[in-house]
Order: sequence, then structure tokens, then C-alpha cells
Amino acid sequence: MNLDDRILERKLLLRRIYPETDIFAIGKEQNNPYFDQFVSAWEIDADEAALELAQTLNEKQLEEVVKKHPPRQWAVFRGKYYTYEDATLKLKGATEKIRAGIAETEKKYGKDGVSVLKVIVQSGGNFGEKEQKVIAKQKIEAYPILEKLEQLKVVVPTYRGEEYREWRILEESLPMVREELGLPNVERQPSVVTAAAGAPTESSGSGQKHVEEEVDPLADERMRVQQMQNELDTYLNDLLKHRLDQTIKFGKTFSAAYLSQYLQSLFGQTLYFDSFLSIMQQYSIADVEIVNPQGKTGMKTGWSFALFGEPGTGKSFSTRDLILGNPSVKMHPHGVPGRNRYCGGISPARFIRIGQVYVGKTFNFIVPEFNDWFRYSGMVDVLKIAMERGEIKYELHREVIGPYRFDSFFSVNYNTAVMGKGYAVTIGDPNFNAIEDRMICRLHRLTKERFVEIAQSQMRLALGEVSVDKGAGQIRDHVTLVYAIETGHPLVRGRFPKKPVMITSALYDAIGKARAAILKHIPGGMQFSARLENNIVKFACAASLLSYFNADLDYIPVSKDVVDRAVRLYVEEASVRTKEAFTPEEVIEELFRQR
Repeated sequence: MNLDDRILERKLLLRRIYPETDIFAIGKEQNNPYFDQFVSAWEIDADEAALELAQTLNEKQLEEVVKKHPPRQWAVFRGKYYTYEDATLKLKGATEKIRAGIAETEKKYGKDGVSVLKVIVQSGGNFGEKEQKVIAKQKIEAYPILEKLEQLKVVVPTYRGEEYREWRILEESLPMVREELGLPNVERQPSVVTAAAGAPTESSGSGQKHVEEEVDPLADERMRVQQMQNELDTYLNDLLKHRLDQTIKFGKTFSAAYLSQYLQSLFGQTLYFDSFLSIMQQYSIADVEIVNPQGKTGMKTGWSFALFGEPGTGKSFSTRDLILGNPSVKMHPHGVPGRNRYCGGISPARFIRIGQVYVGKTFNFIVPEFNDWFRYSGMVDVLKIAMERGEIKYELHREVIGPYRFDSFFSVNYNTAVMGKGYAVTIGDPNFNAIEDRMICRLHRLTKERFVEIAQSQMRLALGEVSVDKGAGQIRDHVTLVYAIETGHPLVRGRFPKKPVMITSALYDAIGKARAAILKHIPGGMQFSARLENNIVKFACAASLLSYFNADLDYIPVSKDVVDRAVRLYVEEASVRTKEAFTPEEVIEELFRQR
């Protein structure tokens, strides 16, 4: 099938300005039979879906789609036929602007300006450390030239450090720059991001073989981080301009009890707590300081989270769909925008490489198939260090990665064999329990009650009997505002105070009583470490962040309701980790009888 350049560029445009979920939703609206075979956006191949949609839409339809489905405001596209910039689509290319930009740069910097552009083009469009070394040998100061090219909209920044920067010529602009420089053009091939750094690979198409150019995973990830940062900035700016008063008003009545009732109305008594924990973790990643009446504790609220158990029990729904949103199941996003890095399809080797880009940043990595990461030898030790937010160094036969400090958290799913009592990890590494020990874990057992609630909640959402639109929007606005305040985001800095969470002896007394009750029911030695109690304290403090606006204090107290929920979580997780040596109900009933 021969496709004209306009369709190929339209495909690139759609991939740039829309996430997969929007491409899926738009394709469904256009009645394209390609999209009818899929139930969820997560099933599509994003490149293939974008190409299908590009062939379906004419230019008038494209304009209508953009009006109906607002694209990513931060996206930039400068092609031969289309331009998207400053949240505006133009059915006109950027050729004239790029030519003018190159001419002005050449006029100001002469041959040096042309040399810098040629080095970028010959590298495939990137200017990073390798290209800087090439330019330095020519005794050219590249940064002023690149800043000028950025100002003239010939290149875009992909990474900004205090002393080191990177730029890129956009994929769709590259042929125009080549032509203007008088360089031979190359046949456009689909852009490739390899799973991990390695030798180039060959693929065949139309009987011809070509070597796919490997994209630098760090440069690609820096661009992704910048996009996520823009997503947060744009969302927060819109919130502050249009919904700030409503968010503060909502926050004055918001609490763990309120969230619990909201989720129970959607998912029922059995399912709701998984979603509750998932949203609690979104509050936790602000990594707020935990203090006591005497001063600092050295602890912060952040923790990693795992849902594990039998397939088909709603693990992905409670993490990925609830936090990121999924239009196909009418689920709106509840998580902090731009702070959840979805890791579907990423190998552990690639994760270890791109983790370097997140130094000094706090994100949440959503890993949908955690089992797959442990098919590679040596992963337990590295991921254990990552979950401890420690210093990672990894040696391969061709390279050494790190050392660097990982500052982010995880939300993971993995399958286990669930038995009559307890479960058996299906991951071969015998040291995997060290990973579990560093997370708050939740076992999924496919009981009749869970099966019925999954079916009923899916039916209610599909029929529109319950709507998550308003509730999801309010919760997302609240968690985003609290995150921004507690992390000192520039848009709110000075407008709201950063507050620590204060713990008192009441929380530790309750945990101590729960510990004593649990130990009475455990035969033999301990099967979990003291980290479990630390994570329970962090959970309680993260849950307290829901009450940021509830009182005019310079700290956030841990309420009795939150303490009760923390104790219940402690008992339930201790039961699972001891292979269900006791039922949570008998210990909880005993604890509440003592009051």
C-alpha cells in the first residue's frame, strides 16, 4: 500500500498530540472497522491505530476532531503540511518558518551555525553529549547557536540542566532542514524506540531490508519527562484559574471516610479498598515530611504499592485505569497528572537505564506485569535498591549504568498462585520476598463475592448507572493541588503553606496493640519484617493529606478514623504474609472489643 506524504505526516501529528486512549476514542467515533475489534485502548498498537485514523480523516474532519477532543496543550508539531503549536492546529506547514530560521542563524553565526545544524541532522535529529564533543573539536560554541535555533523554532529543547542541555530537530521537520542545507534526503522510516540499548536490528517490509536507527533511550526519556512536566503545569494552571475555590471548598469536607464512601458506591464493599489504596498512594508520592510533637522523625509519606493474586481479579483496573483513566470503560483519571510513568512493555534493563533521567525527581512507575521483570537474572537486588530509593549501579558486558540515586516509587501488579490458604509466588527468584517486604501489598483472590462485584460494577459503568466524572474530577483536582503545595510547585509557592503530617503516640499505641494481637495468632517465627509497620505509618500519614484544608493548623494531624483504617490494613496484610494463619476479622474484632 503506497501512502502519500500527507497521510504519513497526519499519522505523526496524531501520535504527537494525542495519547493512545484518545486515538482509540476518536477512532471509535469515526466508525472505522479497525477499532471495532478492540474493547480497550490498551489493546491497540498506537502507531498502527494512528495510521488507520490518519487515513480515515480528511482535513475538515481533522479540524472538527481537534475542536471536540482538545489535544495535548504542550505538544509541538512542525511539518510540511501541518503545524501544531501553542495549543493551535494550522492546516499549513512550517517550511517557510524553518527556512527563515536557518537563514537568520546562518546570517548571524555564519558557517558555525550551518556546522551545528549539519551535526544534528547527521545524528538523526539529536544534539546531546556525543554531538557536543564533535562540535567542540571544531572549536565552535554550540549553545548560543542552539538557543537561537530554538527561538526561531528550528529545534526544540529536550533536556535542560544547569550546565548541560540537549535539543532535537522534530522528526517531521528533519527532511525540510536537510533540503535547506543541501544534504541528501533519506526515505522516512517509522521511528523506532528499542526496548534497550543494543545493536541495530533488521526488519523487512515490501521485500526490502533496512536497518532501523536506534533512538537514544535517555534522550527519548528526557523528552517524555518534559512532556509529563508540561502536563502537570498545564493542568495545575487551569485548576488555579478556573477551579481553585471549588477545590478548596471540596477539600474542607474531604476525608478518608468520604473517599471510602465514594469508591464503595462505584465498586462495592469487596472491591473498593484496592482503589482506595491506589489513590492513597497518589497522595503519598508528594513525599511529605512526617514529624512528632518533639520534632522530625526522618520519615516521609512515600511508599510503593503492589496488587498481586489471580488473573482477572481487577488488578490493572485498580491501578492503571483508575489512576491514568480509560475511556473504554468510562473511567476518568484520579491520579496526579504528569507524575505517573506507565511502564507497559518496558524491560527492566530499559527501566534501569531511563531511571537516570529521574534523579532528583519523584514520580510513580506503574508496572502492569511485574512478573516479566524477574525473567532477567539479577533484577531482585537492583529493584530492591530502587524501592529503598538507594544508589543504583548495574554492570553489563558492554556498559556500566550509574551509579545514580533513584527517588521515585512503584505501583505494580503481578500474578501468583492462590491456594486455599495463602499464596505461592510464581517468580523464580527465591529472594523476591525482599521486594514484597518493601511494598504495601494487597492479595487478590477470585472469590464469588469478588467475581459478582466485578461483573456488577462493569455493568453499572457501561449502562451509565453511576458516573465517575464529577467525583474523579474533584479528587484529581484535590490530589494535584495538595501535591503541588507539598512539593513547592512554582505556581503555588507562597500561596499555601507546606505542612508536615504529625504523628502522636496514639498511632503507635494502636499499632502496638494490633501487633500483640497478631502475634498471638501466629504459630512459629515471624514471616514479615518491621518494614510492614513503617509502611502502615506512611499509609496513615498519606491518608491524612486528604484533610489538608480541614483545619487552620501548621501541620496535618492523623485522625482516629485514619488510625482505625491503618490498623485494619496492618491486620489484613499480616494475615496474608503469614499465609492466612488467622483471619483478619477475628483479630480486628478482638481489638475493637478491647476499647
